[in-house]
Amino acid sequence: MAEGMIAGIVRSGQMPLNQIYATNRQNQHRLIELTKQYGIQTATMDSFPFEAMDILILAMKPKDAEKALESLKRHIQPNQLILSVLAGVKSEYIENMLHENQPVVRVMPNTSSTIGASATALSAGRYVTNEELAVSQALLSEMGEVYTIQEEQMDIFTGIAGSGPAYFYFLMERIEEAGEEAGLTKEMSRQIGTQTLLGAAKMLQETAENPSVLREKITSPNGTTAAGLLALDDFGGGEAIKQAVKHAANRSKEISEQQKQKVSI
Repeated sequence: MAEGMIAGIVRSGQMPLNQIYATNRQNQHRLIELTKQYGIQTATMDSFPFEAMDILILAMKPKDAEKALESLKRHIQPNQLILSVLAGVKSEYIENMLHENQPVVRVMPNTSSTIGASATALSAGRYVTNEELAVSQALLSEMGEVYTIQEEQMDIFTGIAGSGPAYFYFLMERIEEAGEEAGLTKEMSRQIGTQTLLGAAKMLQETAENPSVLREKITSPNGTTAAGLLALDDFGGGEAIKQAVKHAANRSKEISEQQKQKVSI
């Protein structure tokens, strides 16, 4: 996800490359790759210019949050804006791990940020000013659309948009399989499926029609679409989609609860 955000910000061309820095815990080779591919600045943890940063984006794995924040606290200044991409980790947890009144914005982009097409949510922590919120929105908008929500809505957003691209890729895999089984090449099936998904998404965006209305418009009684939808219903396709979103959201909530327990111990 970190690379996806870097790619989206660089792609937008709105920020000078010499103002974008990246570091990681120990993979120097990865830092070299990022510099070569995107032209950004990289440094090891020991030489990273933390004090020069206006915004710090935390994008480590949630399970590493506690150790990472303990290590980073001495480098982070109380007035620096923190954007957290840690799924399931509440801003309150990060505030408690860092400095008093630390401004923290919780962020959930998705991997489509790579091409500037992310659906990204943000929710402001207790100490974030209106100006800092506006700066966060401006930065994230370089990667796609931004939605400002309440933090308690972040879990369901994660289930829909954070994990959502994987659901569509899973659907495309099944479309490719069906196409191949019927004699199309995998490449042709992918092209057809991709254009179909893209067209359907654009119809929702540009017509502002309710999805149920658009579905009904192409579903003739006893027709091919009706047969396909009946199969989806018979095989639990609709319920499976709902459960995928709910399970992803629940997992995000579980991570939050685990972090909360660590703080209270």
